[in-house]
Amino acid sequence: MVARIATVAFQGIDVLDVDVQVQMASGLPAFTIVGLPDKAVSEARERVRGALGAMGLALPAKRITVNLAPADLLKEGSHLDLPIALGLLGAMEVVPRDLLESATAMGELALDGRLSAVAGVLPAAVHASAGRDEGKTLFICPQAQGGEAAWAADIEILAPPTLLALVNHLKGTQVLAPPTPALDSRDPVYPDLRDIKGQESAKRALELAAAGGHNLLMVGPPGAGKSMLAARLPGILPPLDAREALEVSMNHSLAGELEGGVIARHRPFRDPHHSASVPALVGGGLRARPGEISLAHLGVLFLDELPEFQRGALEALRQPLETGRATVARANAHVSYPARVQLVAAMNPCRCGHLDDPALACTRVPRCAQDYQSKISGPLYDRIDLHVDVPAVSAADLSLPPPAEGTAQVAARVAEARAKQRERFDSLHTEGPAPRTNAEADGELLERIAAPDDAGRALLTQAVDRLRLSARGYHRVLRVARTLADLEGAEAVRRLHIAEALTYRRLAPGRGTAMLAGN
Repeated sequence: MVARIATVAFQGIDVLDVDVQVQMASGLPAFTIVGLPDKAVSEARERVRGALGAMGLALPAKRITVNLAPADLLKEGSHLDLPIALGLLGAMEVVPRDLLESATAMGELALDGRLSAVAGVLPAAVHASAGRDEGKTLFICPQAQGGEAAWAADIEILAPPTLLALVNHLKGTQVLAPPTPALDSRDPVYPDLRDIKGQESAKRALELAAAGGHNLLMVGPPGAGKSMLAARLPGILPPLDAREALEVSMNHSLAGELEGGVIARHRPFRDPHHSASVPALVGGGLRARPGEISLAHLGVLFLDELPEFQRGALEALRQPLETGRATVARANAHVSYPARVQLVAAMNPCRCGHLDDPALACTRVPRCAQDYQSKISGPLYDRIDLHVDVPAVSAADLSLPPPAEGTAQVAARVAEARAKQRERFDSLHTEGPAPRTNAEADGELLERIAAPDDAGRALLTQAVDRLRLSARGYHRVLRVARTLADLEGAEAVRRLHIAEALTYRRLAPGRGTAMLAGN
Protein backbone atom coordinates (compact mmCIF):
# COMPACT_ATOMS: atom_id res chain seq x y z
CA MET A 1 0.00 0.00 0.00
CA VAL A 2 1.10 3.54 -0.80
CA ALA A 3 0.09 6.61 1.23
CA ARG A 4 -0.25 9.82 -0.79
CA ILE A 5 -0.51 13.50 0.02
CA ALA A 6 -0.07 16.62 -2.11
CA THR A 7 2.37 19.48 -1.70
CA VAL A 8 3.78 22.13 -4.04
CA ALA A 9 6.94 23.34 -5.77
CA PHE A 10 7.60 26.83 -7.07
CA GLN A 11 8.85 28.14 -10.40
CA GLY A 12 8.83 31.89 -10.01
CA ILE A 13 5.32 33.00 -9.15
CA ASP A 14 3.91 29.76 -10.58
CA VAL A 15 2.88 27.00 -8.16
CA LEU A 16 3.27 23.40 -9.34
CA ASP A 17 1.66 20.29 -7.88
CA VAL A 18 3.86 17.67 -6.26
CA ASP A 19 2.54 14.24 -5.32
CA VAL A 20 4.24 12.76 -2.26
CA GLN A 21 4.03 8.95 -2.33
CA VAL A 22 5.25 6.89 0.63
CA GLN A 23 5.72 3.12 0.44
CA MET A 24 6.82 0.71 3.18
CA ALA A 25 8.02 -2.67 1.89
CA SER A 26 9.82 -5.69 3.21
CA GLY A 27 13.59 -5.67 2.96
CA LEU A 28 16.63 -4.20 4.60
CA PRO A 29 15.74 -1.09 6.69
CA ALA A 30 16.26 2.05 4.62
CA PHE A 31 14.75 5.51 4.23
CA THR A 32 15.15 6.85 0.69
CA ILE A 33 13.77 10.03 -0.89
CA VAL A 34 13.68 10.05 -4.70
CA GLY A 35 12.28 12.47 -7.26
CA LEU A 36 15.10 14.99 -7.73
CA PRO A 37 15.27 16.39 -4.17
CA ASP A 38 17.76 19.10 -3.26
CA LYS A 39 19.91 19.03 -0.13
CA ALA A 40 17.23 20.53 2.12
CA VAL A 41 14.70 17.88 1.03
CA SER A 42 17.20 15.04 1.47
CA GLU A 43 17.91 16.22 5.01
CA ALA A 44 14.18 15.98 5.77
CA ARG A 45 14.78 12.33 6.72
CA GLU A 46 16.51 13.31 9.95
CA ARG A 47 14.04 16.08 10.82
CA VAL A 48 11.08 13.77 10.23
CA ARG A 49 12.70 10.97 12.22
CA GLY A 50 13.32 13.35 15.14
CA ALA A 51 9.78 14.79 15.03
CA LEU A 52 8.22 11.32 15.07
CA GLY A 53 10.50 10.34 17.93
CA ALA A 54 9.28 13.37 19.90
CA MET A 55 5.74 11.94 19.51
CA GLY A 56 6.88 8.55 20.83
CA LEU A 57 6.83 6.91 17.39
CA ALA A 58 9.65 5.07 15.66
CA LEU A 59 9.93 4.21 12.01
CA PRO A 60 9.37 0.49 11.35
CA ALA A 61 12.30 -1.66 10.31
CA LYS A 62 11.25 -1.70 6.66
CA ARG A 63 12.41 -0.35 3.36
CA ILE A 64 10.80 3.12 3.17
CA THR A 65 10.68 4.90 -0.16
CA VAL A 66 9.38 8.44 -0.58
CA ASN A 67 8.73 9.40 -4.20
CA LEU A 68 8.21 13.06 -5.13
CA ALA A 69 6.36 13.16 -8.42
CA PRO A 70 6.86 14.37 -11.10
CA ALA A 71 10.35 12.93 -10.89
CA ASP A 72 11.95 15.35 -13.37
CA LEU A 73 10.96 18.48 -11.41
CA LEU A 74 13.55 19.77 -8.95
CA LYS A 75 12.14 19.79 -5.38
CA GLU A 76 13.59 22.55 -3.21
CA GLY A 77 13.02 23.74 0.31
CA SER A 78 12.23 22.49 3.79
CA HIS A 79 8.46 22.85 3.29
CA LEU A 80 8.35 19.20 2.17
CA ASP A 81 9.06 18.00 5.75
CA LEU A 82 5.40 18.03 6.77
CA PRO A 83 3.95 16.17 3.76
CA ILE A 84 6.68 13.53 4.04
CA ALA A 85 5.92 13.06 7.74
CA LEU A 86 2.18 12.84 7.09
CA GLY A 87 2.77 10.34 4.30
CA LEU A 88 4.78 8.19 6.67
CA LEU A 89 2.05 8.42 9.31
CA GLY A 90 -0.49 7.39 6.67
CA ALA A 91 1.62 4.41 5.62
CA MET A 92 1.94 3.45 9.31
CA GLU A 93 -1.88 3.77 9.61
CA VAL A 94 -1.58 6.38 12.35
CA VAL A 95 -3.81 8.79 10.38
CA PRO A 96 -6.48 7.94 7.78
CA ARG A 97 -5.05 7.64 4.27
CA ASP A 98 -8.23 8.81 2.54
CA LEU A 99 -8.10 12.07 4.48
CA LEU A 100 -4.50 12.67 3.42
CA GLU A 101 -5.37 12.22 -0.26
CA SER A 102 -7.65 15.27 -0.08
CA ALA A 103 -5.01 17.45 1.62
CA THR A 104 -2.20 19.74 0.50
CA ALA A 105 0.48 20.30 3.14
CA MET A 106 3.66 22.31 3.60
CA GLY A 107 5.79 23.12 6.63
CA GLU A 108 9.22 22.61 8.17
CA LEU A 109 9.57 20.27 11.13
CA ALA A 110 11.72 20.92 14.17
CA LEU A 111 13.22 17.95 15.98
CA ASP A 112 10.72 18.36 18.81
CA GLY A 113 7.76 18.21 16.40
CA ARG A 114 6.99 21.92 16.15
CA LEU A 115 6.08 23.37 12.77
CA SER A 116 8.24 26.24 11.56
CA ALA A 117 7.31 28.89 9.01
CA VAL A 118 8.25 28.39 5.36
CA ALA A 119 8.15 30.57 2.26
CA GLY A 120 5.30 30.56 -0.24
CA VAL A 121 2.30 29.65 1.92
CA LEU A 122 0.00 32.31 0.44
CA PRO A 123 0.40 31.36 -3.25
CA ALA A 124 0.33 27.68 -2.29
CA ALA A 125 -2.97 28.10 -0.43
CA VAL A 126 -4.52 30.02 -3.33
CA HIS A 127 -3.33 27.30 -5.71
CA ALA A 128 -4.77 24.57 -3.47
CA SER A 129 -8.09 26.41 -3.40
CA ALA A 130 -8.13 26.43 -7.20
CA GLY A 131 -7.70 22.62 -7.15
CA ARG A 132 -10.88 22.01 -5.20
CA ASP A 133 -12.50 20.43 -8.26
CA GLU A 134 -9.78 17.79 -8.18
CA GLY A 135 -10.76 16.73 -4.68
CA LYS A 136 -8.36 18.95 -2.72
CA THR A 137 -10.42 20.27 0.19
CA LEU A 138 -7.82 20.75 2.95
CA PHE A 139 -4.67 22.87 3.22
CA ILE A 140 -2.23 22.40 6.12
CA CYS A 141 0.49 24.88 7.08
CA PRO A 142 2.36 26.02 10.24
CA GLN A 143 0.41 27.96 12.85
CA ALA A 144 2.52 31.09 12.31
CA GLN A 145 1.17 31.35 8.77
CA GLY A 146 -2.44 30.43 9.30
CA GLY A 147 -3.54 34.04 8.87
CA GLU A 148 -1.72 34.12 5.55
CA ALA A 149 -3.28 30.91 4.23
CA ALA A 150 -6.77 31.90 5.41
CA TRP A 151 -7.02 34.39 2.52
CA ALA A 152 -7.58 31.41 0.21
CA ALA A 153 -11.30 30.88 -0.31
CA ASP A 154 -13.37 27.67 -0.59
CA ILE A 155 -10.92 25.39 1.18
CA GLU A 156 -10.48 24.24 4.79
CA ILE A 157 -7.33 25.57 6.44
CA LEU A 158 -5.51 23.85 9.30
CA ALA A 159 -2.64 25.66 11.01
CA PRO A 160 -1.38 23.42 13.85
CA PRO A 161 1.48 24.45 16.14
CA THR A 162 2.95 20.93 16.25
CA LEU A 163 2.80 17.66 14.36
CA LEU A 164 1.19 16.00 17.40
CA ALA A 165 -1.66 18.53 17.46
CA LEU A 166 -2.26 17.92 13.76
CA VAL A 167 -2.35 14.13 14.21
CA ASN A 168 -4.79 14.45 17.11
CA HIS A 169 -7.05 16.65 14.99
CA LEU A 170 -6.99 14.26 12.06
CA LYS A 171 -7.82 11.36 14.39
CA GLY A 172 -10.67 13.33 16.00
CA THR A 173 -9.24 13.54 19.53
CA GLN A 174 -8.54 17.30 19.31
CA VAL A 175 -10.14 20.17 17.42
CA LEU A 176 -8.03 22.92 15.91
CA ALA A 177 -9.76 26.25 15.44
CA PRO A 178 -9.65 27.53 11.86
CA PRO A 179 -7.34 30.53 11.38
CA THR A 180 -8.70 33.93 10.39
CA PRO A 181 -7.25 36.12 7.63
CA ALA A 182 -4.55 38.38 9.07
CA LEU A 183 -4.55 42.00 7.90
CA ASP A 184 -2.20 44.63 9.26
CA SER A 185 -4.56 47.28 10.63
CA ARG A 186 -1.81 49.57 11.88
CA ASP A 187 -1.42 52.89 10.13
CA PRO A 188 2.15 53.20 8.86
CA VAL A 189 4.04 56.26 10.07
CA TYR A 190 5.75 58.25 7.32
CA PRO A 191 7.90 61.38 7.57
CA ASP A 192 6.03 64.55 6.62
CA LEU A 193 6.70 66.75 3.60
CA ARG A 194 6.60 69.74 5.97
CA ASP A 195 10.09 68.73 7.07
CA ILE A 196 11.46 69.82 3.68
CA LYS A 197 12.05 73.54 3.23
CA GLY A 198 12.39 74.96 -0.24
CA GLN A 199 12.68 72.52 -3.16
CA GLU A 200 9.26 73.46 -4.52
CA SER A 201 10.09 72.17 -8.01
CA ALA A 202 11.18 68.83 -6.60
CA LYS A 203 8.02 68.59 -4.48
CA ARG A 204 5.94 69.29 -7.56
CA ALA A 205 7.72 66.48 -9.43
CA LEU A 206 7.25 64.14 -6.46
CA GLU A 207 3.50 64.82 -6.41
CA LEU A 208 3.32 64.31 -10.16
CA ALA A 209 5.21 61.02 -9.89
CA ALA A 210 2.86 59.78 -7.16
CA ALA A 211 -0.29 60.84 -9.03
CA GLY A 212 0.58 59.04 -12.26
CA GLY A 213 2.95 56.28 -11.12
CA HIS A 214 5.80 57.82 -13.11
CA ASN A 215 9.50 57.05 -12.78
CA LEU A 216 11.51 59.89 -11.26
CA LEU A 217 15.18 60.89 -11.27
CA MET A 218 16.48 63.59 -8.91
CA VAL A 219 19.88 65.15 -9.63
CA GLY A 220 21.54 67.45 -7.13
CA PRO A 221 24.53 68.02 -4.83
CA PRO A 222 25.01 66.15 -1.56
CA GLY A 223 22.70 67.30 1.23
CA ALA A 224 20.11 68.86 -1.09
CA GLY A 225 17.34 66.59 0.23
CA LYS A 226 16.99 63.94 -2.48
CA SER A 227 16.79 61.02 -0.06
CA MET A 228 14.43 62.97 2.21
CA LEU A 229 12.08 63.56 -0.71
CA ALA A 230 12.14 59.90 -1.73
CA ALA A 231 11.44 58.77 1.85
CA ARG A 232 8.28 60.88 1.85
CA LEU A 233 6.88 59.44 -1.36
CA PRO A 234 5.19 56.40 0.30
CA GLY A 235 3.22 58.77 2.54
CA ILE A 236 1.47 60.41 -0.43
CA LEU A 237 0.76 57.20 -2.34
CA PRO A 238 -2.76 55.73 -2.00
CA PRO A 239 -3.04 52.41 -0.13
CA LEU A 240 -3.36 49.15 -2.01
CA ASP A 241 -6.83 47.82 -2.68
CA ALA A 242 -7.66 44.24 -1.65
CA ARG A 243 -6.65 42.67 -4.97
CA GLU A 244 -3.40 44.61 -5.14
CA ALA A 245 -2.52 43.76 -1.52
CA LEU A 246 -2.94 40.05 -2.28
CA GLU A 247 -0.87 40.40 -5.44
CA VAL A 248 1.97 42.15 -3.60
CA SER A 249 1.87 39.65 -0.74
CA MET A 250 2.36 36.75 -3.16
CA ASN A 251 5.87 37.96 -3.98
CA HIS A 252 6.73 38.66 -0.35
CA SER A 253 5.44 35.23 0.68
CA LEU A 254 7.64 33.52 -1.92
CA ALA A 255 10.63 35.47 -0.61
CA GLY A 256 9.78 34.54 3.00
CA GLU A 257 9.30 38.21 3.93
CA LEU A 258 5.63 38.16 4.90
CA GLU A 259 6.19 38.68 8.62
CA GLY A 260 3.77 36.79 10.84
CA GLY A 261 1.60 35.89 7.86
CA VAL A 262 0.09 39.39 7.97
CA ILE A 263 -0.96 41.10 4.74
CA ALA A 264 -0.39 44.86 4.64
CA ARG A 265 -2.25 47.51 2.61
CA HIS A 266 0.60 50.01 2.30
CA ARG A 267 2.73 50.03 -0.82
CA PRO A 268 6.20 48.48 -0.61
CA PHE A 269 9.23 50.76 -0.56
CA ARG A 270 12.55 49.07 -1.33
CA ASP A 271 15.86 50.91 -1.19
CA PRO A 272 18.74 48.47 -1.91
CA HIS A 273 22.34 49.53 -1.38
CA HIS A 274 24.30 50.46 -4.49
CA SER A 275 26.48 47.37 -4.06
CA ALA A 276 23.47 45.16 -4.97
CA SER A 277 24.16 42.55 -7.66
CA VAL A 278 22.06 41.67 -10.69
CA PRO A 279 20.33 38.71 -8.92
CA ALA A 280 19.64 40.92 -5.90
CA LEU A 281 17.93 43.56 -8.03
CA VAL A 282 16.18 41.52 -10.71
CA GLY A 283 16.00 38.07 -9.11
CA GLY A 284 17.85 34.83 -9.56
CA GLY A 285 20.52 33.05 -7.60
CA LEU A 286 20.64 29.33 -6.93
CA ARG A 287 16.87 29.05 -6.38
CA ALA A 288 15.81 31.96 -8.65
CA ARG A 289 14.19 33.98 -5.87
CA PRO A 290 12.45 37.33 -6.51
CA GLY A 291 14.70 40.39 -6.53
CA GLU A 292 14.19 43.89 -5.21
CA ILE A 293 12.27 44.99 -8.28
CA SER A 294 9.69 42.22 -7.71
CA LEU A 295 9.51 42.85 -3.97
CA ALA A 296 8.69 46.48 -4.86
CA HIS A 297 5.81 45.37 -7.14
CA LEU A 298 3.05 48.01 -7.14
CA GLY A 299 5.27 50.16 -4.95
CA VAL A 300 8.51 52.14 -5.11
CA LEU A 301 12.04 51.00 -5.93
CA PHE A 302 14.41 53.72 -4.71
CA LEU A 303 17.97 53.64 -6.05
CA ASP A 304 20.15 56.17 -4.27
CA GLU A 305 23.54 57.06 -5.79
CA LEU A 306 22.35 55.65 -9.11
CA PRO A 307 25.70 55.76 -11.02
CA GLU A 308 27.38 53.79 -8.23
CA PHE A 309 25.32 50.69 -9.04
CA GLN A 310 26.95 48.08 -11.24
CA ARG A 311 26.34 48.90 -14.87
CA GLY A 312 25.08 45.38 -15.57
CA ALA A 313 22.61 45.60 -12.70
CA LEU A 314 21.17 48.86 -14.01
CA GLU A 315 20.91 47.57 -17.57
CA ALA A 316 19.08 44.50 -16.26
CA LEU A 317 16.31 46.82 -15.01
CA ARG A 318 15.47 48.06 -18.49
CA GLN A 319 13.23 45.18 -19.56
CA PRO A 320 11.29 44.88 -16.25
CA LEU A 321 10.65 48.63 -16.25
CA GLU A 322 9.14 48.33 -19.73
CA THR A 323 7.18 45.08 -19.38
CA GLY A 324 6.31 45.01 -15.69
CA ARG A 325 7.76 41.50 -15.28
CA ALA A 326 11.20 40.26 -14.23
CA THR A 327 12.19 37.11 -16.11
CA VAL A 328 15.14 35.05 -14.89
CA ALA A 329 16.54 32.52 -17.36
CA ARG A 330 18.93 29.86 -16.09
CA ALA A 331 20.08 26.53 -17.45
CA ASN A 332 17.85 24.73 -14.93
CA ALA A 333 15.06 27.31 -14.53
CA HIS A 334 13.10 29.91 -16.45
CA VAL A 335 10.97 31.85 -14.02
CA SER A 336 9.05 35.11 -14.04
CA TYR A 337 7.88 37.47 -11.31
CA PRO A 338 5.58 40.50 -11.52
CA ALA A 339 7.56 43.75 -11.27
CA ARG A 340 5.30 46.71 -11.98
CA VAL A 341 7.26 49.28 -10.01
CA GLN A 342 7.71 53.01 -9.78
CA LEU A 343 11.43 53.72 -10.07
CA VAL A 344 12.72 56.66 -8.04
CA ALA A 345 16.43 57.36 -8.37
CA ALA A 346 18.81 59.98 -6.99
CA MET A 347 22.30 60.95 -8.05
CA ASN A 348 24.90 63.68 -7.75
CA PRO A 349 25.65 65.70 -10.90
CA CYS A 350 29.28 64.52 -10.78
CA ARG A 351 31.56 62.44 -8.58
CA CYS A 352 32.46 65.32 -6.27
CA GLY A 353 28.83 66.46 -6.29
CA HIS A 354 29.50 70.19 -6.68
CA LEU A 355 29.34 70.72 -10.42
CA ASP A 356 27.61 74.13 -10.18
CA ASP A 357 29.67 75.51 -7.30
CA PRO A 358 33.09 76.79 -8.46
CA ALA A 359 34.26 77.11 -4.86
CA LEU A 360 33.72 73.41 -4.14
CA ALA A 361 34.00 71.75 -7.55
CA CYS A 362 36.97 69.56 -8.34
CA THR A 363 39.59 70.38 -10.97
CA ARG A 364 38.09 68.01 -13.56
CA VAL A 365 34.89 70.00 -14.12
CA PRO A 366 33.07 69.58 -16.51
CA ARG A 367 34.75 66.39 -17.66
CA CYS A 368 34.00 64.62 -14.38
CA ALA A 369 30.27 65.31 -14.81
CA GLN A 370 30.25 63.84 -18.30
CA ASP A 371 32.09 60.73 -17.17
CA TYR A 372 29.91 60.29 -14.09
CA GLN A 373 26.55 60.79 -15.79
CA SER A 374 27.53 58.62 -18.74
CA LYS A 375 27.49 55.61 -16.40
CA ILE A 376 23.72 55.71 -16.92
CA SER A 377 22.87 54.55 -20.42
CA GLY A 378 20.61 56.51 -22.72
CA PRO A 379 17.94 53.75 -22.91
CA LEU A 380 17.66 53.74 -19.11
CA TYR A 381 17.33 57.54 -19.03
CA ASP A 382 14.63 57.23 -21.69
CA ARG A 383 12.57 55.01 -19.40
CA ILE A 384 12.46 57.67 -16.68
CA ASP A 385 9.51 60.03 -17.14
CA LEU A 386 10.56 62.83 -14.82
CA HIS A 387 14.03 64.35 -14.48
CA VAL A 388 14.27 67.11 -11.90
CA ASP A 389 17.19 69.14 -10.60
CA VAL A 390 17.40 69.42 -6.80
CA PRO A 391 19.71 72.37 -6.03
CA ALA A 392 21.36 73.02 -2.68
CA VAL A 393 19.02 74.62 -0.15
CA SER A 394 19.90 78.22 0.64
CA ALA A 395 20.31 79.58 4.16
CA ALA A 396 17.29 81.81 3.56
CA ASP A 397 15.08 78.78 2.88
CA LEU A 398 16.41 76.94 5.92
CA SER A 399 15.49 79.85 8.17
CA LEU A 400 11.87 79.87 6.99
CA PRO A 401 9.12 78.31 9.14
CA PRO A 402 7.78 74.88 8.06
CA PRO A 403 5.54 75.09 4.97
CA ALA A 404 1.79 75.08 5.51
CA GLU A 405 1.18 72.17 3.13
CA GLY A 406 2.29 68.74 4.22
CA THR A 407 1.86 65.09 3.34
CA ALA A 408 -1.87 64.94 4.11
CA GLN A 409 -2.79 67.70 1.65
CA VAL A 410 -0.62 66.32 -1.14
CA ALA A 411 -1.87 62.78 -0.54
CA ALA A 412 -5.47 63.98 -0.93
CA ARG A 413 -4.72 65.45 -4.36
CA VAL A 414 -2.85 62.32 -5.41
CA ALA A 415 -5.75 60.11 -4.31
CA GLU A 416 -8.20 62.26 -6.26
CA ALA A 417 -6.06 62.08 -9.41
CA ARG A 418 -5.66 58.31 -9.11
CA ALA A 419 -9.41 57.88 -8.61
CA LYS A 420 -10.00 59.75 -11.87
CA GLN A 421 -7.55 57.49 -13.67
CA ARG A 422 -9.11 54.32 -12.31
CA GLU A 423 -12.59 55.45 -13.29
CA ARG A 424 -11.40 56.42 -16.76
CA PHE A 425 -9.59 53.15 -17.40
CA ASP A 426 -12.47 51.02 -16.12
CA SER A 427 -14.84 52.77 -18.52
CA LEU A 428 -12.57 52.62 -21.60
CA HIS A 429 -10.53 49.43 -21.28
CA THR A 430 -12.25 46.27 -22.53
CA GLU A 431 -9.60 43.56 -23.02
CA GLY A 432 -7.51 42.15 -20.20
CA PRO A 433 -6.84 43.89 -16.89
CA ALA A 434 -7.23 47.65 -17.01
CA PRO A 435 -4.16 49.84 -16.34
CA ARG A 436 -3.90 51.23 -12.83
CA THR A 437 -2.14 54.52 -13.58
CA ASN A 438 -1.36 56.80 -16.49
CA ALA A 439 2.19 55.44 -16.51
CA GLU A 440 0.81 52.05 -17.61
CA ALA A 441 -1.36 53.35 -20.46
CA ASP A 442 -0.09 52.51 -23.92
CA GLY A 443 -1.01 52.27 -27.56
CA GLU A 444 -4.49 53.23 -28.70
CA LEU A 445 -5.66 53.70 -25.11
CA LEU A 446 -3.00 56.35 -24.49
CA GLU A 447 -3.95 58.17 -27.68
CA ARG A 448 -7.58 58.24 -26.56
CA ILE A 449 -7.02 59.56 -23.05
CA ALA A 450 -4.09 61.92 -23.69
CA ALA A 451 -4.73 63.38 -27.11
CA PRO A 452 -3.66 67.06 -26.78
CA ASP A 453 -5.37 70.08 -28.30
CA ASP A 454 -4.04 71.52 -31.56
CA ALA A 455 -1.58 73.86 -29.86
CA GLY A 456 -0.30 71.07 -27.63
CA ARG A 457 0.10 68.70 -30.56
CA ALA A 458 2.05 71.31 -32.50
CA LEU A 459 4.38 71.86 -29.55
CA LEU A 460 4.91 68.14 -29.08
CA THR A 461 5.63 67.66 -32.79
CA GLN A 462 8.17 70.46 -32.62
CA ALA A 463 9.81 68.87 -29.58
CA VAL A 464 10.09 65.50 -31.29
CA ASP A 465 11.84 67.12 -34.27
CA ARG A 466 14.15 69.47 -32.38
CA LEU A 467 15.00 67.27 -29.42
CA ARG A 468 14.93 63.98 -31.33
CA LEU A 469 12.68 62.32 -28.80
CA SER A 470 12.25 58.59 -29.27
CA ALA A 471 8.84 57.01 -29.69
CA ARG A 472 9.09 55.96 -26.04
CA GLY A 473 9.89 59.54 -25.04
CA TYR A 474 6.95 60.82 -27.07
CA HIS A 475 4.53 58.51 -25.28
CA ARG A 476 5.99 59.26 -21.88
CA VAL A 477 5.49 62.98 -22.44
CA LEU A 478 1.83 62.26 -23.20
CA ARG A 479 1.47 60.20 -20.02
CA VAL A 480 2.97 62.93 -17.86
CA ALA A 481 0.79 65.55 -19.55
CA ARG A 482 -2.28 63.44 -18.84
CA THR A 483 -1.34 63.27 -15.16
CA LEU A 484 -0.79 67.04 -15.06
CA ALA A 485 -4.30 67.50 -16.46
CA ASP A 486 -5.71 65.09 -13.85
CA LEU A 487 -4.07 67.02 -11.01
CA GLU A 488 -5.56 70.21 -12.41
CA GLY A 489 -8.98 68.60 -12.84
CA ALA A 490 -8.97 69.22 -16.61
CA GLU A 491 -10.69 66.84 -18.99
CA ALA A 492 -8.45 67.61 -21.99
CA VAL A 493 -4.66 67.77 -22.32
CA ARG A 494 -3.68 71.28 -23.33
CA ARG A 495 -0.52 72.97 -24.56
CA LEU A 496 0.34 74.07 -21.01
CA HIS A 497 0.40 70.44 -19.87
CA ILE A 498 2.57 69.36 -22.81
CA ALA A 499 4.97 72.24 -22.13
CA GLU A 500 5.41 71.34 -18.47
CA ALA A 501 5.77 67.65 -19.29
CA LEU A 502 8.57 68.49 -21.74
CA THR A 503 10.52 70.32 -19.05
CA TYR A 504 10.94 66.99 -17.27
CA ARG A 505 12.60 65.26 -20.23
CA ARG A 506 16.38 64.93 -20.16
CA LEU A 507 17.86 64.79 -23.63
CA ALA A 508 20.65 62.32 -22.89
CA PRO A 509 23.20 61.59 -20.15
CA GLY A 510 25.02 64.80 -19.32
CA ARG A 511 23.14 66.96 -21.84
CA GLY A 512 20.61 68.70 -19.59
CA THR A 513 16.85 68.97 -19.74
CA ALA A 514 14.48 69.84 -22.54
CA MET A 515 13.10 73.35 -22.00
CA LEU A 516 10.53 74.34 -24.57
CA ALA A 517 7.82 75.84 -22.39
CA GLY A 518 8.44 79.33 -23.64
CA ASN A 519 8.60 78.46 -27.38
